[in-house]
Amino acid sequence: MRAWQVTSWGEPEEMALVDRPVEEPGPGEVRIRNRAIALNFFDLLLIAGKYQVRPPLPFTPGAEVAGIVEAVGPGEPEETCGLVPGMAVLAMPNRGGYAESTIAPARMTFALPEGMPFDVAAALPIVYQTSLFALQERGQLRAGETLLVLAGTGGVGSAAIQLGKAMDATVLAAVGSEEKREIARELGADVAVDYSDPGWVEQVKSLTGGQGVDVIYDPVGGDFFDQATRCLAPGGRLLVVGFAAGRIPTVTTNRLLLRNTSIVGVYWGGHVERHPDYPAQAQAELFRLYQEGHLQPRIFPAGGLAEAPQALRQLASRQVTGKAVLKI
Repeated sequence: MRAWQVTSWGEPEEMALVDRPVEEPGPGEVRIRNRAIALNFFDLLLIAGKYQVRPPLPFTPGAEVAGIVEAVGPGEPEETCGLVPGMAVLAMPNRGGYAESTIAPARMTFALPEGMPFDVAAALPIVYQTSLFALQERGQLRAGETLLVLAGTGGVGSAAIQLGKAMDATVLAAVGSEEKREIARELGADVAVDYSDPGWVEQVKSLTGGQGVDVIYDPVGGDFFDQATRCLAPGGRLLVVGFAAGRIPTVTTNRLLLRNTSIVGVYWGGHVERHPDYPAQAQAELFRLYQEGHLQPRIFPAGGLAEAPQALRQLASRQVTGKAVLKI
């Protein structure tokens, strides 16, 4: 079986594509023959040794796959969540996704709805679950409110746009080019602004009648966070989802006080640790929204397994719109 391995902390191009024996699943696990593998920005941090978790070397990165169940570990049916060989599934393994087959926890593996393509399935779990958790649980987004999504054409940003529309919000997207403005509108944003324009904050205020937005979804951080705090309406909530810009920002708290606004942290992984049933509940909701036509991940075709380093480099240089997916 071919798999990418990280043998030392560094760049994606320093990974090694190796042949290794196929593993057998243990209790509560399944082995999946991968047909599609999704890439995430945090994979880059993990490979570089800059993520909050540093797994022992060597390891295979990759936290989202879709494919066919090949084998099910020993145990009672409830331990294997009713999964059987031959079933089409998506899964969120802890690691090990950049490979021809992957061992995944059964509780993080879900049977696909009839007809769902594997590349779409691989694109759904983490970014859509993160965005669902952010908007529903942390941001308390309500129908009729206004949502501003930063980096609206990225993986989590594109998911947030579609979920915001499914929740009957008015959605504004902030992106980095005219081309990406058009993509954001295709994803469902009502309006898209270019945040390379120094006046983008004033544009957002103008678009909301001077009031500002109710919820901001921010996976970027850095200077964009600083600017976005000026876009909040009284009572607004700014969701801290990530720091793709590199700098972890700080906030002037008197601005929060004067306008009764909130800065809200979003850590899906920590929530899952404390609420292990959440992924199954969230995935069922996402499958429902997909079948009703509310969700359609934008797939960036990143090539096959051998192209993983190049695809990660494209992700790092912000050439990817939507979700980068390798197909096997």
